[in-house]
Amino acid sequence: MLHRPFVASLFSSLLFFALIQTGFGQPKDSVRIDGIPHRLTWENQPRQFTIAKNALTIVAGEKTDMFRDPNVTYNTDNAPKLLFTADPDFVLSASIEHAFDNKWDGGALVLKQDSLNWIKFCFERDYLGAKRVVSVVTKNTSDDCNSVELTANKVFFKVARAGHVITLYYSLNGVQWVLVRHFQFDATKRLRVGFLAQSPTGKSCQATFRDITYQIKKIKDPYLGE
Repeated sequence: MLHRPFVASLFSSLLFFALIQTGFGQPKDSVRIDGIPHRLTWENQPRQFTIAKNALTIVAGEKTDMFRDPNVTYNTDNAPKLLFTADPDFVLSASIEHAFDNKWDGGALVLKQDSLNWIKFCFERDYLGAKRVVSVVTKNTSDDCNSVELTANKVFFKVARAGHVITLYYSLNGVQWVLVRHFQFDATKRLRVGFLAQSPTGKSCQATFRDITYQIKKIKDPYLGE
């Protein structure tokens, strides 16, 4: 028969391990993800998050968003983001998946210099209810661009920085990439890069990022992303 102190100790150890796997036991200011060689920190705490090897799930609460309306009537940056300081040249890719329950629910890859200069590359439910690839380039105000409509709940996204140029891609299989946007972004300091979930009109949105890869390199061909 197991002694009570041993059972209590064993239970405490198992509980601690479980909390680590769900994110509740990790330090709020620093986490690790396989595939990324840098520590990540939270900007705006999520309702919940989990990390399992090469996958990340973020649950955003209600009225969470990242947008600076060109009409200057709606400016907010309260969506939970897990970010790291990226290298001067890099390529970050991941699949993004969520349930598309509410208008503008989304999961995104984010590149951020400061509150007025950032990029949000989002897989979002649009105002018509479509599942859409959306890119938001913000330089004081947001340039919101709706791109391809998809039928699946999961898509692969890739962002690449080469000097002052940013290139955005999507893929249905993670192998063949389609260029979405190619533009200059004159950052004056290292970018904070990572993952976001948002639910501007809903109660919550659970976005899952898998197949996360990060490469420290400068792409040579923007059409191939290599």
